[in-house]
Amino acid sequence: MMTPYFLQRLVLLFTLLIVPTAWSAQITPPPPPLAAKSYILMDAASGAVLVNQLGDERLPPASLTKLMTAYIATLKIQRGELKENEQVTISEKAWRMGGSKMFIDVGKQVSVNDLFHGIIIQSGNDASVALAEHIAGSEEAFAALMNGEAKRLGMSNSHFSNATGWPAPDHYSTARDMAILARAIINADPAHYAIYAQKYFLWNGIQQPNRNLLLWRNDGVDGLKTGHTEEAGYCLVASAKKNDQRLIAAVFGTDSEAARATETAKLLGYGFLFFETKTFYRKGAVLTEAEVWKGAARTVKAGVNADVSMSMPRGDAAQFTTQTVVNPELIAPLKPGAVIGKVEIRRGDKVVKSVDLIALEAVEQGGFFRRVWDSIRLFFSGLFG
Repeated sequence: MMTPYFLQRLVLLFTLLIVPTAWSAQITPPPPPLAAKSYILMDAASGAVLVNQLGDERLPPASLTKLMTAYIATLKIQRGELKENEQVTISEKAWRMGGSKMFIDVGKQVSVNDLFHGIIIQSGNDASVALAEHIAGSEEAFAALMNGEAKRLGMSNSHFSNATGWPAPDHYSTARDMAILARAIINADPAHYAIYAQKYFLWNGIQQPNRNLLLWRNDGVDGLKTGHTEEAGYCLVASAKKNDQRLIAAVFGTDSEAARATETAKLLGYGFLFFETKTFYRKGAVLTEAEVWKGAARTVKAGVNADVSMSMPRGDAAQFTTQTVVNPELIAPLKPGAVIGKVEIRRGDKVVKSVDLIALEAVEQGGFFRRVWDSIRLFFSGLFG
């Protein structure tokens, strides 16, 4: 006689064998509610927003502001306008800053590299003002640089009036904008991004821990920045990577240091559990060779100028196909980076993403006879369709 347990297992086996589609499709549940004013979960590769709860609401960002301060410094370093071993003389204004501090002394000289660590790891208001003054001459002038970069990045709901996040009426940002900024930091300069994962920094005989508790608690978390004021509450922008997938969470307005870590971990965990990132094409890879008319070469190697990635619910990757569409008449000369077609990602008959197909190399104009012969061929090609 079959027991109820045996019957249950038999029914399960029958279901798996006869109707496997019922088990292969993954249902994506709604995200968990967080005890926070606003939050965003973003896929770092594609920039797709996976979760959005009041993510465009303008709120005080507190020390999340320092992400922009640090980002501008890295841009200056990349452009050769600022050196990491450059010495910065500490002003009285920087030295007098309250709140979280690196504990730098007025009149002393501190390297750009040390100030950068003091900003990111110790959240030093004094270090932020010192570096801002060194780069732009004054904190007010530096704020103008911050707003210019915010506009360039598409942070349409942010305005900065200082380098620290010190409360001010016209100083605000959003969870979406901070996620956009975090993505730029991660992609722009991986070497400097590694500093965001450091747990401690020692300066002036004082060792301070990174305030991002997730660096200790969650595998894969390697940045970015915390923030707190009475007005803003406890905020956190964090990023984590598992396998080839990187997610960014921006959480504003929790009620404690522990809560901002817990709530942010919930958001990241949800994303890794129910979404995946697929990279269809890599930057610089040769996707096709396109025919060129009137050129010194008959073909040109073609690809994309940035990785082409998409985030999707787990299990959906097989539903997407790709197609390369080349412009019908490519006439030399062609420069590297010239747009010569489109790369399309389709779901069924619908194009869900389209990016430029570009020339990966130069093709010079061909000689006189090549140009004449190709002109004749083009004429008859057009004549006979």
